[in-house]
Amino acid sequence: MIILSIDLGSSSLKVAVYELGNAGEQRLLEGGVESFGAPNATLWIRDYRDAASRETRRVLGGTTPVGALLAVIDDLGVKIAAIGHRLVYGGLAHEMPARVTRELLASLAALVPFDPLHMPGALAAIREIESVRPELPQVVCFDTAFHHKMPAVAQRLPLPRQLWTEGVRRYGFHGLSYESIVRELGEAGARGKMIVAHLGNGASLAAMQDGKPVDTTMGFSPLGGLMMGTRAGDLDPGVVLYLLRERRYTFGELDELLTLRSGLQGVSETSADMQKLLERRSNDSAAAEAVELFVYQVKKYIGALVTVLGGLDTLVFTGGIGEHAAPVRWEIAQGFAFLGVELDQKRNAAGEAVVSTEGSRVVVRVITAKENLMVARHTWTTLCQSLRRTSAS
Repeated sequence: MIILSIDLGSSSLKVAVYELGNAGEQRLLEGGVESFGAPNATLWIRDYRDAASRETRRVLGGTTPVGALLAVIDDLGVKIAAIGHRLVYGGLAHEMPARVTRELLASLAALVPFDPLHMPGALAAIREIESVRPELPQVVCFDTAFHHKMPAVAQRLPLPRQLWTEGVRRYGFHGLSYESIVRELGEAGARGKMIVAHLGNGASLAAMQDGKPVDTTMGFSPLGGLMMGTRAGDLDPGVVLYLLRERRYTFGELDELLTLRSGLQGVSETSADMQKLLERRSNDSAAAEAVELFVYQVKKYIGALVTVLGGLDTLVFTGGIGEHAAPVRWEIAQGFAFLGVELDQKRNAAGEAVVSTEGSRVVVRVITAKENLMVARHTWTTLCQSLRRTSAS
């Protein structure tokens, strides 16, 4: 079965096409949108079906990203049989991937107030595909699902119980990324006490015991936890009250501040791109402070999760920063020499699969997150199960 996997974020689109079956998995296409939301937004698709790995590029113009994507895939002669979507938020009711139905869409629409940043665009894409390609089955996979089995104490917020029953609790995010890391490591590799650092424009940490979720840094929404590219992460609630009361921020202004103007962008005042900040920090004090604060926060949260786990056997870096910013990995690791974390300078600079020394008591790995592949796998499994139920009836 050839499956299109779509990861439509608030300011990005990442896609991949996989052929899955009993014989295995093969990546056929991969792509995304550059300058998402801008007049010159461009869709690019890389074709892996031959050694040349050709790339197709198309300026969106007035076309929607999903419309342009389906057109390019058709032009390349790839006949997709199903589409899977990464949905950031699934709430309490959605613990498993599910095939899209009218009833499911209605229940997901009711979740928009919990995640107004991501859900509207994702649901619009699903409806657009239903409109133009109604014959294609669609499956949704939830980033929150991985964390559903966290202990209740890790999910609870110190608020009145009525809010807990209404769904105001810590959900956790980046679950498909964490799930892909656990699968990549296998049962033996994920055994013991592990922290995975998903560090990118969105950033979070997850603590696991034998591959099972124990705690995570993001909570009620993807705004919480670590500082990120443009998001503030955890704040004293008094800051928000002060901005509302004394500075007379409107809700829209506050939303924009916390979502788009904070994090690395806000502290540096120049960029949310970690690579650019690393290049500038030697002669740009604000860039240096942004990097320093990011590293400090990651170390602080790792320390908290180590305490929750009662130790650490494996530390995994993933995400754009985690995979590609060797100086950030190095500076984070220096804070944990007391735990026996020891990086090999050459391995780390090269971004090898294992960047710790042979003598390190903690194994430190760099693993590419494969969220789109997890979505394709879940889509394949969900549709196969649906076919078996139909056959049985």
